Amino acid sequence: MALIDVLLPVRNGMPYLRGALDSVLAQSERDWRLLVLDHGSSDGSGALIDDYAARDRRIERIDGSAAQGLSGLLNLGLARCDGRYMMRLDADDLCLPERMALTLAAFASHPAIAVVSGQAQIIDGQGSPLGQLRLPPGITRLTAASLFRNPISHPALTVDLERIHALGAAYGRDFLRVLPPAGRLQVDGLAEDYFMFGQLALLGLCLNLPQRLIRYRWHPANVSQQRATEQLQLSLKISRYLASCFCTMRALPPFDPAPFCNHGGQLFELSADPDHDKAFLHMAATLRRALGSSLELERELAFRHTLAQRRLPVMLLRYRRFRRRHAAETGEWHTIRSWLLRHLPGRALQAAA
Repeated sequence: MALIDVLLPVRNGMPYLRGALDSVLAQSERDWRLLVLDHGSSDGSGALIDDYAARDRRIERIDGSAAQGLSGLLNLGLARCDGRYMMRLDADDLCLPERMALTLAAFASHPAIAVVSGQAQIIDGQGSPLGQLRLPPGITRLTAASLFRNPISHPALTVDLERIHALGAAYGRDFLRVLPPAGRLQVDGLAEDYFMFGQLALLGLCLNLPQRLIRYRWHPANVSQQRATEQLQLSLKISRYLASCFCTMRALPPFDPAPFCNHGGQLFELSADPDHDKAFLHMAATLRRALGSSLELERELAFRHTLAQRRLPVMLLRYRRFRRRHAAETGEWHTIRSWLLRHLPGRALQAAA
């Protein structure tokens, strides 16, 4: 039994798979087992995994060709885990050498936490740097942010298996079970990570480290690139579901998070009315009542207030005020810019970030 079980799902993962496998082998922490979940690969990925497994007994290929969707594949892997922790990695990403050591130290420092993730360097298909993935730290920030987007990097996270098994947590399933059965949600793919870890964030069990843990590869073959519209609509559905659960759990009046969501750095066209300030005030009061007043929550609300007004001059003014007080995180300027470009086609925009 290893301390950390690494789950790496793959389906036709060449040419990036070798790099992902090597990045696990290069970890400074040595007490791990790598479970590669082969979802019916036909490009030589299976043979490559078997070659690595023959050279290192800690590596195992699991036939997941019959699994239903990515949720089913990952749940198959969860059922095979017997370590204390489960670490995720995608077949096109790379672990940084101290990822496991930093994660274990975080769990030791925060014994009540069930999920630890962190920051990432973004690279292209050739491995060249493109930028940084900057995600919100702080437990309260993650709880609030999870209502409006996915604030946790799935391929950078590690979970305490004992804690999530006690909760009955699994990919694609509603394990909070606070809404009536007829209104519950199941997510088989595209946003299964957001659904699972959004629920855990509502319970205050998630933490992002300030350090970079992985190199995250951005290329046209990403699922999020190939099926972006479908993923955005599903993510919005999950946001609304999480908000309903959040309010039900705390016996608070409901609110619709949709006007303030920015999944994939995009805003949703909800109505002809550009003014969502009244809805923002109701939402903000509900969150303050539930989570208490804190700098973390106010940081999250400050950006959501920027999105509450869709009139372009007002939105830009609010964003400039926001940036004078707060450092930018991934997706924030992109959200503003994409909305402006949608309504000002062909005009060059000067970055306010």
